[in-house]
Amino acid sequence: MTSESWTGRVDGTTPEHLRWHQAVTPYEPGKGPGACVFVGFACEEGVRRNKGRLGAAEGPDALRRALSPMALATDLRAFDAGTIAVTDERLEDGQRRLGETVSALLDDGAFPVVLGGGHEIAYGTYLGLAGSTRRTPNSTIGILNLDAHFDLRPDPVPSSGTPFRQILESDDNVHYAVIGISQPSNTRILFDTANSFGVRYLLDDDCEPTRVTDFINDFLAGIDFLYLTIDLDVLPASTAPGVSAPAAYGVPLPTIQAICDQATTSGKLAIVDIAELNPHLDIDSRTARTAARLIHRIVTRHVPLN
Repeated sequence: MTSESWTGRVDGTTPEHLRWHQAVTPYEPGKGPGACVFVGFACEEGVRRNKGRLGAAEGPDALRRALSPMALATDLRAFDAGTIAVTDERLEDGQRRLGETVSALLDDGAFPVVLGGGHEIAYGTYLGLAGSTRRTPNSTIGILNLDAHFDLRPDPVPSSGTPFRQILESDDNVHYAVIGISQPSNTRILFDTANSFGVRYLLDDDCEPTRVTDFINDFLAGIDFLYLTIDLDVLPASTAPGVSAPAAYGVPLPTIQAICDQATTSGKLAIVDIAELNPHLDIDSRTARTAARLIHRIVTRHVPLN
């Protein structure tokens, strides 16, 4: 746990005064049942391979700092399992380590919240859910990606643009859906690839609230476990400037927040991760604060797995 990131104002120590930095303590095995556990994934190797702008490796601590001063309206149990830093090791080794950590947390009964890092985080998060003992052999994982991009590139070298193709090619019991796809940011071959894998998606132009709600309800009906992954470039650049690829249009924050509420109260949400925060490109921590608010709502409203 990086204690220097969990700091802030103290108005008191009784429940009515608490903020996140007062609630989060270091994780130890056996503490997981019913608790939220944060894991950092300080990695931008996938972004570099995908020719994006670097800086996402500093995302986990920026997210912790933004969440720290937020006030808690209810009691909760929250822990920090530290950060997996991918430096001179291969990206694939870092994803494997993240998967092992996530599997252990899920097996301990925790609700893992993974803080990235580039969107290469997704393959590591998936490995963790797929390898958990909570997943039975015939159960179906549903991946709901809030993103302007499909991340289905056919590149032979894994990157932040390939994780969902890697997953779909390796696991027949995964359903993949994306909300917020930007047509100008995805070539025709990516749309063809999405169609060949049976990917469901909504364009950013089509994210009218009722349509989004129906889309998610239909998706949830066909899965056992939900993995929610939020690429912050799904939001308009005015809301989320601190990302590698800011969105010219994007999906409005109220719609993204409503999606998070629907996912976390579904009783199927097993894990969530946040990707592509780049503190170097942020303005007044605008993107980090927005992401922290989404994390706050997801965790404080979470309905445990049925």
